[in-house]
Amino acid sequence: MVTMSAFEVLGPIMVGPSSSHTAGALRIALVARSLAPAPICHVDFVLYNSFSRTHLGHGTDRALVAGILGLGPADIRVRRSFELAREAGLGFTITEGGRDEGLHPNTVEIRMECEGGSSISVTGESLGGGRVRVSSIDGVRVSIAGDMPTIFVEHRDLPGVLAALTRTLSTANVNIATMSTFREERGGKAYTVFEVDEPVGARLLELLGATDHVEFATQVNVPGAAGASAPVESGLSFASGSQLLAACGARQLSIGELMRAREAELAGDSTGPHSPDAAMARVLEVMRSETTEAIARPKASLGGLLGGQAASVAACAGGDGLAGALLGTALTRATAFAMATLERSATMGVIVAAPTAGSAGVVPGALLACAEATGAEDAAIRRALWNAAAVGALVSTNATVAGAEGGCQAEVGTASAMAASALVEILGGTPAQCLDAASLAIANTLGLVCDPVGGMVEFPCQARNAMGVACAMSSAQLALSGVGCPIPFDEVVDAMASVGAALPPTLRETAEGGLAATPTARGGCGACGACA
Repeated sequence: MVTMSAFEVLGPIMVGPSSSHTAGALRIALVARSLAPAPICHVDFVLYNSFSRTHLGHGTDRALVAGILGLGPADIRVRRSFELAREAGLGFTITEGGRDEGLHPNTVEIRMECEGGSSISVTGESLGGGRVRVSSIDGVRVSIAGDMPTIFVEHRDLPGVLAALTRTLSTANVNIATMSTFREERGGKAYTVFEVDEPVGARLLELLGATDHVEFATQVNVPGAAGASAPVESGLSFASGSQLLAACGARQLSIGELMRAREAELAGDSTGPHSPDAAMARVLEVMRSETTEAIARPKASLGGLLGGQAASVAACAGGDGLAGALLGTALTRATAFAMATLERSATMGVIVAAPTAGSAGVVPGALLACAEATGAEDAAIRRALWNAAAVGALVSTNATVAGAEGGCQAEVGTASAMAASALVEILGGTPAQCLDAASLAIANTLGLVCDPVGGMVEFPCQARNAMGVACAMSSAQLALSGVGCPIPFDEVVDAMASVGAALPPTLRETAEGGLAATPTARGGCGACGACA
């Protein structure tokens, strides 16, 4: 079943420019920081694959340092993290580890030296959309995604230690969901990871840490993970597009309404300042800001390729010139909004990943322009955003939204599908028409490669967000006109996953192929200093 929260799809709210390479990297560093046995004196970040090739243009290096300092993904001080580290007396180095086909495309090893002479190494993977996973600790393979309360214990591999640890948990009335033990050698250093059903308190960690032959015990908090939640009743659960449509039919709900009901049950709270409705209102608030700021006040991006393009397009809206005649007011506005979002992201401004930072402009651009044209109220826009989250969650679960895994089809293609489905809902279409529109949008972007020039989320990313809103709007128009997709949504998503897996690494966010490999792009990299 889909286990993601809607705000893992429409989120995180973060500083740009990349959800996987900026927010995800920062979150990995936050997890590593929490596992350090003592305050950190020096840290070496070893970057692999896409991280190694494009970290300068994505701000990955700054984000990693920010995470070690304890900053959050939406903290605008991320851009100043090097300066803050020097002020705090934290030493750091950035090492390019190059390509390793045995590792995830977005991998970083964080080697920390701590006060008192202790040290620890944590390897993490950025999975796309800001989601992360810890894959090794001190070279010992683990798998920590944080979907449940997680306890990490370092201990000696000696008889009786595991029995003592489980006895302590039992005495505290904590139920163990999973338990995995990893060791370097017999009798040597070992790690045990417990996933439990109940919240973890400081007293429990203290008791575990006091167990004989235990070095330390800590809770692993993985930012962006769904975390523990109440089970979702079967009528609100779905694992595929077909199951989503069946659930909507059984309950006589739209996709947006069903996704909102599911989120309220996941959260266990449907009112108050931290309710799903309040969180979605915050998403809409940030989207309104990110789509307009760069139009009103353009500024140059980190790499210098963006700055003012959105304002130029917005000036054509409603005009009599050729540009206005070609797109019309609604699509011109949608295009300008989408481009403005990428401009804000490329200055390390605050945006909503939807489902990623590199594709963040498509959903708000299309929806807010449509709402302007039709007079839709905020309640209808939020319902459409719930719809978009459901589609994005299905793609995330059954394929990928990470450009480093599936190319730009996984990012802008998914965003186009989310926006197309949301547009159909806001315009009164059926759930089946919503998924038809989503299927057409993915079909129209199938095979789109990820080739950021200079390793920056600037060009062709901004132009592809503009293309994404056009794709979403045309796909929604087709579906609403009764022109469906002959291939079911689930099969289209499977096809996207297969195509993404078939793309060579040079076309998956490494800046080694496509437009990024052209002579002009290569020459430009040297000028801006962002090409790895």
